[in-house]
Order: sequence, then C-alpha cells, then structure tokens
Amino acid sequence: MNEVAFAQLFDVLPSPYMVLDRDLRFVSVNQAYEQAVMKPRDELIGQLLFDLFPNDGESGRRLRASFAEVLETGEPDTIAFIPYEIPRPPSQGGGVEERYWTATHTPIFGSDGQVSYVVQNTVDVTEIVRLKQASTLPANAVPRELALLRNAREVEEAYQETRSESAEFRRLFRQAPGMIAVLEGPDHVAIFVNDSYARFVGNRDMIGLPIRQALPEVEGQGFFELLDSVHAEGRSFNGEGVRLLIQEEGGGALNETFVDFAFNPIRDAAGRVTGVFVQGADRTDAIRAAERQRLLIDELNHRVKNTLSTVQSLARQSFRKLPEAEEARTAFEARILALSHAHNVLSARHWEAAGLRVLLRQELAPFSSTRVHDSGPDVQLTAKAAIALSMVFHELTSNAVRHGALASDEGRLAVTWRITGDCAHRRLAIDWKETADISAVTGGIVEGFGMRMLHRVVEGELSGTLSLDLGTEGFMCRIDVALSEVEEFASTAA
Repeated sequence: MNEVAFAQLFDVLPSPYMVLDRDLRFVSVNQAYEQAVMKPRDELIGQLLFDLFPNDGESGRRLRASFAEVLETGEPDTIAFIPYEIPRPPSQGGGVEERYWTATHTPIFGSDGQVSYVVQNTVDVTEIVRLKQASTLPANAVPRELALLRNAREVEEAYQETRSESAEFRRLFRQAPGMIAVLEGPDHVAIFVNDSYARFVGNRDMIGLPIRQALPEVEGQGFFELLDSVHAEGRSFNGEGVRLLIQEEGGGALNETFVDFAFNPIRDAAGRVTGVFVQGADRTDAIRAAERQRLLIDELNHRVKNTLSTVQSLARQSFRKLPEAEEARTAFEARILALSHAHNVLSARHWEAAGLRVLLRQELAPFSSTRVHDSGPDVQLTAKAAIALSMVFHELTSNAVRHGALASDEGRLAVTWRITGDCAHRRLAIDWKETADISAVTGGIVEGFGMRMLHRVVEGELSGTLSLDLGTEGFMCRIDVALSEVEEFASTAA
C-alpha cells in the first residue's frame, strides 16, 4: 500500500481515532471520530483538545493524567470507562451531552526515540449505559452488553484504585530522604530515581538510559561490576562509606563523595531477576567531619606528647644537681610514663573510652601471668576515669615492686573487680590483693606522696572511697566508686 491508501484506511475505520501532538493539539482524525464528537475535522485540526472539550472535573483530570503517562513513559494506557461531556452543535439544539467512553492511548515515536504523538482509539458505550439505566427494560435485557459494561466499570475502578495507590507510593519514594533508584534489565536502565538520588548525581536526566550511559564517570570505580553481579547472581550487596567520584551538576569537575549503599535484586512472579533496587545515603559530610576530628585529635596527641616530654626534660634538669634526688627523679619519670601510656590507649579510641582491663594489664605487662592475675567484667571507662585509674594502678604497682608482692619472686598479686548494686545505684568495686612475706616491713603503711596521690585521685577526682590494709599475708587495697562516675558503657560478661 502507498501513503494515500494508508490515509484512506485510517479515515474509513469504523472505530473513532484521533492523533494528538505533545501539546495535545489535534493532528488528524477519522470520520468515525467526527461523528462521535459531532464536529467536522476542519474545526478540530490544529486546535487544543481541552480547548474544544474542556472538563475541570474528575474525568478531565483522568484524561490528562493518561496522556501525561503515555508521553512520559512511552507506554500505552487505557481508560476502561470514563464519562465525558461533548458539546452539541447548534443544529442539534446546542448545550452538552454526557457520553461514556472506553479509550486507549498509544504512543508514536519520532526519529529521536521520544514520543512525538499520541493516538487515541475510543469506543462509545453510552447506549449500553442508557440501556442499563432504562427502568422499563427487564433485568436480563441485552445481558452480553450489560456484562461488558459492568466489567469495564469494575476494571476501571480497580485500575484507578491501583493507580492512586501507585501514585502515593511513588510520591513517598520520590520524597524519601535516602537515595532510591530502580534499574531494569541487564543494562540497568533507570526507570525511577527519587529527588535525593537526582540531586546527588547533579540533577541529570537518567530515565530511560542505561546506568553506564547516565553516569559515565563512575566507570572503573567498581559499582557497575557490582550491579552486574547482583543482576546475574541474584544476591544483594551492601557497602558503607565507599568512596565515589561523581561529576558536578552541569558537567563540572569530579567531586569526591562517600556513600552507604545497598543493591538488591528485583524478581518477577517466576523468581527471575528483572532489575536492581538501589538504596543509598550520602555520608560525605559525616566522614569528612570524622576525618577532621581525627586530624585534630592526632594534632592534640602530638602536642600533649611533646608537653610530657618537655616536663620530663625539665624534671631531669631540676633533679640533676639535688642531693639524693635520683630516686625522686625516677619515680617522677615513671609517673609521667604511666600517664603517657594511658594517653596512648585513649588516643587509639579517639578519646571516647578505655577498657579497665586494658589499662591494668598495660601497667602489669612486665610481670608473668603466673605471678599476677586479674578478673572481672568488661568495663569501659570515660577519658577522665581512665587517666585517674591508670595513675592509681601505677602507684599501686610501683609500691608492690618496691615493698610488696612484686619485690620478690615468691610474691603474688590478684586484682579483681565487680559491679554491685542496681539501676542508678550501681558501683564499681576493685580489690588489689598482694600475697607476700612482709615480716621485714615495720611501722605499717607509710603515708608518702604515692599514698596521698591515691587518696586524692580516688576520693577527690572519682568521688569514691579508698581503704588500705597491711595484714599478716600482705597488702590489700579496696577502691569503691559510683559506676556513673567512671563508666562509658559496661557489659556483665566476665
């Protein structure tokens, strides 16, 4: 057939057809359409559909939505049942006539792959409606036509309900704070991206494009390969704080970003993977803030260490020429070193917390496990408590080395701790028990600088209690503090 034959065939089709451009302007109609709307084609061609057939009600909204769906998605759309008023010509008395239609809208694509025109095929079901409404007809009149009408209405009602629910879900997904995208097929064609995702990729047009074409700068960063794997193997994949270079809006420079993401397979009713559901969150600001904080902490650590080294150097110079100052200098430097070790433990945890067991074992590391023993639940100390208890452990260890259980090979040391009380009244009790021959020790406990420091730290800084006892079997120290004064978080696991 030639072009003229096709035009003639279109014109004589018994069913009404019309063609609209993207502005919903009449391009062509056939004779059946002229008869259905009671207007000749020369009054239709070139005119806007809704100028000639205005409708601001629900029917007009549904018709506009159907055209918009076809133009946006490139997929056909059907309205199974819609009432719509048609103006009557003056020769037929003027006014409007309400008629009922079934309409199918089909896209016609241009050479650029975009929808250029929409073809509407309509079926006028007005007479069937009027037959149903006619009370004079028996209930079983024209059963085939009435059944068809009822079915059309039911289909349209179900379709509109589904469409409404789908639109609501689509709205919620579009406004979700996290990034969401739906990719279809092995080429990962984008069929939906929400506002957050669109902003993250520079508001570029992605719909209908394979992901490699939509985001070419991501090539070589491993994300496309992960999508291929999820689609091919049907297994989900999650990533946290992953570095991604993405282009600025308008094709500018590449920006370094960090994202949390999840790729999950989408399956059809038969279980086949048809696409990938992408979720993501932009973690760039949080990760950069954490990096800045880490740099600041590292700088602070460096300066504190320099300060401690300066203090140690000043102590050496100060004690050097004093008579009998060597022992004092050694004790002072050991205290500075203990403080530095506690500082290192806290630095490794970004000054958030330090384990009681870690601090204790660090101080007792030079001694064999056959001589020292510790037991108790895991307790994480605040930075303030960690520094305080590290100094306490150092003074007790130094005393044990000079005068107590660690001064001879026969001595033994046991350190135990437990959590007592309940709820807001929980307390941490630490028992330091040395077993050694103390027959050579006379005069009881000497309240020197070390003992005064213990009292000042436990009773002053930690608001706790300290009891010291020198019995026949050895030295005993008990420390009791409110857990709320020292605890970052705790576990009762031994």
